[in-house]
Amino acid sequence: MELLAGRCAIRDGGLELARAELLELARGVDAIVADPAVAVDEALLEAAGPALRVIANFAVGYDNIDLDACRRRGVAVTNTPDVLTNATAELALALALAAARRFTEAEADLRGGRWRGWDPGAYLGLELTGATFGVVGMGRIGRRFAELVVGFAGEVLYASRTPKEETERELGVRRTALGEIFRRADVVSLHLPATGETAGLVGPRELAAMKPEAILVNTSRGRLVDSRALARALRDGEIGGAGLDVYEHEPDVPTELLEAPRCVLLPHIGSATTRSRDGMARLVAENVLAVLAGEEPPNRVA
Repeated sequence: MELLAGRCAIRDGGLELARAELLELARGVDAIVADPAVAVDEALLEAAGPALRVIANFAVGYDNIDLDACRRRGVAVTNTPDVLTNATAELALALALAAARRFTEAEADLRGGRWRGWDPGAYLGLELTGATFGVVGMGRIGRRFAELVVGFAGEVLYASRTPKEETERELGVRRTALGEIFRRADVVSLHLPATGETAGLVGPRELAAMKPEAILVNTSRGRLVDSRALARALRDGEIGGAGLDVYEHEPDVPTELLEAPRCVLLPHIGSATTRSRDGMARLVAENVLAVLAGEEPPNRVA
């Protein structure tokens, strides 16, 4: 905000801005800074009008933005890569550990006064040392997650459109088919953008293929996972647990997931570290100021 305030008059709508208020605030602006919950569609672009020059997304993913509509209007679109890579990968690992060791279930019992002392048969979970990890998507965050787990994993498999030969050499990971990852991995961690191809990537068939003790982790986009199918798989014991930071229709979380056993749920905090969010904020400002100065922004995606 400080960087932008030095060059721009800022219209700040806050985090709970109604759609009608957003459209009104957008009228005549030169730049829009949006978070992933803001739909940058034809209506918003039309409301902004011909003065609009840049959409700066406060995120790595940009599936909330109609890129074709922006291109037709000559509006640049930017994102905030790299600075949140480590924070998000760390959270994915934390979710895997929490789900495998049943953290939330155990803590809820303790806080609720239901813990009656040490019990050799209580809260038995999955040790991840020596486990097989499956990384679906080997971009920046997927690679960092692989780096974090390769030291104690028994094997790291990954699925990607293209082979990552340098990553294979450096980390000793192996590329394989998506189906093999679901069949063999003890932890499946998703690191893909939301596209027409990836929507519903994890559904009943994939969940049924997983080991009964396996853990599913999603810190990318909620649309990748069929929430109802996941809730059923958890309820029926088809898989061992899940750790989720993202949902299909945020901030709404399906009741089935809220009630599902062995499911660790977080409110989209993958990048929520001071270092990461400060870095994202700086990138947003730098992207906006570059476009307004007639320069190429450092993180253009369209």
